[in-house]
Amino acid sequence: MKTNNIFKKTTVALMAAGMFFSSCTDLNEEVLDEVLIDNSVTNPERTLAAAYDRLGDGTFVDNSGMIAMQEYTSDIALLPTRGSDWGDGGKWRAFHEFTWTPYNEVVLGNWNRLNNGIARSLTAIETVENSDFADKSLFLAEAKALKAFYTYTMLDLFNQAPAMENEAVVALKGADDIDLLIQEVESLIPDLASLGEKSTHDGRFTKEAAYGFLAQMYLNRAVFKDRFNAASEFNFNEASLTAGKSDMDMVIEYTSKLIDSGKFNLASNFFENFSINNSGGSEMIFTVVQKIEGARSGDNDLGYVNMARNQRPSPGNRGTNAACTTPEFFHSWDGNHDDPRFSRKYQYGDGTWFMNDGTDVSVPAEDVVPNSSNVWFHFNSGILYGQQYGPVLEKGNFIMTEDGRIKVSALVMEKSSGTPMDFTPELDFDTPSESIFAQNQINRGARIFKFEHDPMNGNGSSRVDVPIYRLGGIYIMRAEAYFRKGDNTNALADVNMLRTSRTREALYGSVAGEALTSLDEAQLYKELGFELYWEMQRRPQMIRFGKFDEAYTAKPKTEPFRRVFCIPQATLDVNGTLFKQNDGY
Repeated sequence: MKTNNIFKKTTVALMAAGMFFSSCTDLNEEVLDEVLIDNSVTNPERTLAAAYDRLGDGTFVDNSGMIAMQEYTSDIALLPTRGSDWGDGGKWRAFHEFTWTPYNEVVLGNWNRLNNGIARSLTAIETVENSDFADKSLFLAEAKALKAFYTYTMLDLFNQAPAMENEAVVALKGADDIDLLIQEVESLIPDLASLGEKSTHDGRFTKEAAYGFLAQMYLNRAVFKDRFNAASEFNFNEASLTAGKSDMDMVIEYTSKLIDSGKFNLASNFFENFSINNSGGSEMIFTVVQKIEGARSGDNDLGYVNMARNQRPSPGNRGTNAACTTPEFFHSWDGNHDDPRFSRKYQYGDGTWFMNDGTDVSVPAEDVVPNSSNVWFHFNSGILYGQQYGPVLEKGNFIMTEDGRIKVSALVMEKSSGTPMDFTPELDFDTPSESIFAQNQINRGARIFKFEHDPMNGNGSSRVDVPIYRLGGIYIMRAEAYFRKGDNTNALADVNMLRTSRTREALYGSVAGEALTSLDEAQLYKELGFELYWEMQRRPQMIRFGKFDEAYTAKPKTEPFRRVFCIPQATLDVNGTLFKQNDGY
């Protein structure tokens, strides 16, 4: 029988753990592989891998997962209705318009996924505890760390989460129980392996992953403690759980463990972190490992949903013309388009640069999509705006030049062929409070091409690992902690480390990004966006900086209760004695 699992860094092929709280969800035992598994056998490796699989089975990789919850609710991204596409009863645009309700199926889906992640982790814990497995202490620590991670994410989003206590299901609360999570993860560190030891890799919960997780929890602890205060005045320098140290001291301590370890290095090409070849990359601390093999391939949504339908990496692939960024985030880059994190042009092996500015005539057909005969066209990376160019499909194949190269043409929108593919940074909705485009407006919105679209196995699959913690994010977390302590010198040093470690492409002399001479709160907020945009981090950033309640394009000024999501009505219908609806809903 074939066994593919996270411990071999391939696609997990397991039976998911049954829900300990099954009345909340329809995600019961679900076979994730084409092979039959002997359910009478309790295998620690199998159950732990099932717990890991929840990260990649939609939660942190799918358009309806954390992308919707953490990005579409922010100034970085939205998914508007585009003519005849993406209406779906308004469920997508509700996240940017802040009109989600307890009946929104995306909200319910994420409650279910995270709930299921906790359940799988608990099953793994029980299985490991009842085994004589050689790596019992290691597996137990990883399972408990995963449980804490799913629980933290649930508390971040919903301010409530289920837990097992004395064999009974209880409801945790953000303000009351964030400290318990921190203490639990800190207690696990001695039993977790260091990255690379005991065959671990960045797809498993190691000591280094725990350091990143603890830094994240301490950075947001003050928010959890006083989530709804109207002025967004959070006590970031309150006493931590370690005597004599503040929350920000602990953020600095844990991020410094990672920065000073020598195990990680900032990538000079920023977009290498999000490429098809990013597995095991120099910045990767904890990732969702993705492969194209087995019954469930990796998810391509982070690369797919921004790309227009007539943008085709190969004749057999296309985008879906969904998400875009806001004018507010786009213009935060004004005067900073030379930053290597803003965009990067692609160079083909014969030296041809794809300029995407109307000067391109053709590019070489030198690359072939694996396991196919399709030629591979490479788009540029970063934030794309203005008229777009690329190959055009004719009779199922790219139009080629007489000398066998891929012809480059000005593109139009697939479902509105009279509309040029001009990605306008301004959205200009007809009704400003509603993110709805008419059919001839579906080109609008600058697009985020941060994650590479993988054309290997249809539009939906990907080999791109998705970072949860990477070194760039660790540096900017430490910079924020230094800044909140009033140490602008060290905060500026960390920001400039990020800016100057990235270099532009050879077309522009491989020059490094420009250092700042000073740093204030407004610039620090921008820098968090520059480093971590489209990585499912923005909503918590906006809450910490008091920006989340503000009005911007298609988003009204909102009340503090919207800083968390509603408990799904389907959950309350059957478990209303355990969970209570969050105030305001």
